[in-house]
Amino acid sequence: MRVDKFLKNSRLIKRRTVAKEACDGGRISINGKTVKAGDEIKIGDQIEIRFGSNTIKAEILSIPQVATKENAADMYKIIN
Repeated sequence: MRVDKFLKNSRLIKRRTVAKEACDGGRISINGKTVKAGDEIKIGDQIEIRFGSNTIKAEILSIPQVATKENAADMYKIIN
């Protein structure tokens, strides 16, 4: 799954366009590597999101084909 789509489906970022802009701006990294919006993610990857002085680190637990609001929180685990 694309990084920007995962961020939107998991509700870590509310809109896909904002997720794409964050990726293109170098604020998203996976396993310590800065990624673009179209890069693929897989289960077990660690994603880091930087907004201003805040940083969120999460581990990807699942990548469902159809994501609902109810199962969005099950897609990742916050590491901080």
